[in-house]
Amino acid sequence: MLEPRFPQPAAGHRDWYAFEAIRALPRILLMIDRNPLSPTYGCCDREYWHYKTVDFPCAMNQEFCLPLALAQAHPLPHNPYHQLPRLRELVVGIIEYAAKTTHPDGSCDDYFPFERALGAHVFTTYAMAESYRVLGLDRPDLLDFFRLRADWLSNNNESGQLANHQAFAALALYTVYELTGEAKYREASDHFRDIILSWQNQAEGWFQEYEGADPGYHSCSIAFLAKLYQKSHDASLIEPLKKAIEFATYFMHPDGSYAGEYGSRNTYHFYPHGFEVLADVSPSAGRIADTYLHRSMPERRRYYNDDNRMCAHYVYDWIQSWLDYRPERHGLLEDARGPFTRWFRGARLLVKKTERYYAVVSLAKGGVIKVYTDDGPIYSDTGPMLQTEDGKVLVSHLVDDHACEVDEAKGRIVISGVMARRRSQLSSPVKQIAFRTMNLTVGRYNANLVRSTLQKILITGKPRSEVRFRRTIELLDGQVRVTDELDATGSKDHFSRLMVGTDATSIYVANSTNFQESTLLPWVDLSSRVGELNERRRIELPTRTAGQG
Repeated sequence: MLEPRFPQPAAGHRDWYAFEAIRALPRILLMIDRNPLSPTYGCCDREYWHYKTVDFPCAMNQEFCLPLALAQAHPLPHNPYHQLPRLRELVVGIIEYAAKTTHPDGSCDDYFPFERALGAHVFTTYAMAESYRVLGLDRPDLLDFFRLRADWLSNNNESGQLANHQAFAALALYTVYELTGEAKYREASDHFRDIILSWQNQAEGWFQEYEGADPGYHSCSIAFLAKLYQKSHDASLIEPLKKAIEFATYFMHPDGSYAGEYGSRNTYHFYPHGFEVLADVSPSAGRIADTYLHRSMPERRRYYNDDNRMCAHYVYDWIQSWLDYRPERHGLLEDARGPFTRWFRGARLLVKKTERYYAVVSLAKGGVIKVYTDDGPIYSDTGPMLQTEDGKVLVSHLVDDHACEVDEAKGRIVISGVMARRRSQLSSPVKQIAFRTMNLTVGRYNANLVRSTLQKILITGKPRSEVRFRRTIELLDGQVRVTDELDATGSKDHFSRLMVGTDATSIYVANSTNFQESTLLPWVDLSSRVGELNERRRIELPTRTAGQG
């Protein structure tokens, strides 16, 4: 009988990193224009070069070179791509296409022309420079291209506080410094390193992502800073990373899933490489990585972010995790933690573990709550949502300065605040013509003005309504109880629908609304209570419970 070509590893084995990465590579390869005679040879945006449905190539996709370079260079278990000459050629083609389509000043675009996007810039600059290093290329023209990229990055930043971008900027610049030996890039890397460290909450360990802590992007920042530490041996990173890891431990759930809508940016990101790198200096890092290998990957508890634009993000991180696996392990997180309550006042996140459940509550987001057991998610609640008769949707789950009362001893939390209107912006031919006109005129000369305007419209803006909410959460020993009250006495709106979502989000985050098992928990339709709300203007919704009393 033939041996399987790609045998599945045993739960907990390091080969899960390689197994998942190799399984993902065909999807990445199909995104690339592989025809050397094509004018778009090396382009990784299939929507642009193949379907021809967009009018410019997304620069972010050029990061696809790094998982290919790592697979070509390293004898991963059951790796059919090792030392394939064509793979090496494709990596070079991807970098050459990026060089051809980068703006003359070294910037690049992600979502619209002349965006000059820092995120796409740092992801791809690191990926291309690291691919060059991994494959041992000798191309002075490509080194000049990396210098152009690094020069732009050294003198530019973005609006908004996205700590993971600052960490990646530091990493990208240091990688170019490794290749060129030019001290100015190391100094620029240090500048970005200092920015992200200044954005860390010193008491709690989390890094700022727009309006607060996002455990998903937090794992990205850990990964990028750990990669930087590997390269630079910068001792100033160790203590901040230890703090960051301790914060992260609270958001690896007992079933192996990680993060969720309680974060400021609604992400489920989990990048394991930083935890593998730091397992030698932090037992908690090793426990998180082991939980990922024992539960998250084999049981499909991990998140899935495999669309055309994002499918490479974690693939190279998996390969690097396999390469840097630390054999000395400390067991799973659940082996090391008993019942506890942890109230992160700065992040406004409360975590409670009992013998029956594991709950995470965001007070910053109106009491968004997720509850787990060892067997998986049992309750997820992103708050009440009202639809008015004219189609507006009101939500309680935006980050805001809600009034909060926390009684840790009794496990009782009360959050009250104002519901906000959910924005849902879609394009149209007329809007697209207007937007492209702006891109090619004002946007060409002031990319940050366009970006900051879009951020206010799609991310940080809060069009508040006159409807108030009050949520009471009781975290008892055996069960969780959630009760909502709605007060529309100050509103003239009449309502047509009322629901409680399990995975609802209302801000634009490219890496949100992915798949994790909890997204399939059922929404609760309470539209039968709308008539009472319209008449009395104030109602209390039925208490919902999770767990057993």
